[in-house]
Amino acid sequence: MDKYTEIKERFEAHQDPENAVKMAKYMKNLFPFYGIAAPERKKLYKDILKEEKKNKTVDWKFLDQCYEDDHREFQYVTLDYLTAMQRFLTYDDIPRIWKYIKEKQWWDTIDFFDRIIGEIGLGDSRVDALMLAWSVDEDFWVRRIAIDHQLLRKERTNTELLEQILVNNLGSDEFFINKAIGWSLRDYSKTDPEWVRTFISKYRDRMDKLSIREGSKYI
Repeated sequence: MDKYTEIKERFEAHQDPENAVKMAKYMKNLFPFYGIAAPERKKLYKDILKEEKKNKTVDWKFLDQCYEDDHREFQYVTLDYLTAMQRFLTYDDIPRIWKYIKEKQWWDTIDFFDRIIGEIGLGDSRVDALMLAWSVDEDFWVRRIAIDHQLLRKERTNTELLEQILVNNLGSDEFFINKAIGWSLRDYSKTDPEWVRTFISKYRDRMDKLSIREGSKYI
């Protein structure tokens, strides 16, 4: 039995229709769910991910199958798989990941992709130029990834790149962009609060109140 079919059978055996309604509602009813909570869901394919890491090769056909499935849990399988296989991902894999980024978009998947792309960027400086390009993309979800791809980098944060990307998105009226700007600043303020204070002071007149509030939380 192939991996996709095996996981699908496990999901169907553990589905919770009542919880599925609640989970779908939380996600604005954009996607159907099996209703499996994250801890239990991850246990259902933990053994499969363990074997994949031993193989050291990303199975893109399997990931395509997962992402094409209507149930949201299967998009989470793709994200957990990519996270587990992170050390095997390279810059050349980004076009494949891009396909997933552009499909079935919502914050729950986008906020995983920013970390996945960000980790690739730590090992390949070409991602810097790519993120600068993504920061002006017409798709605000793509811009959100660019804004937040350096989250949790601490001292390894490229502040020049961060500033360029944030400035490219100031003046937006999109909630998910202004929230992302705030999160990015708030996260980096734990490492260099003075840099964040200076940024907010410099660009305050162009920043949304939400970004200022989120970015100033710890300073």
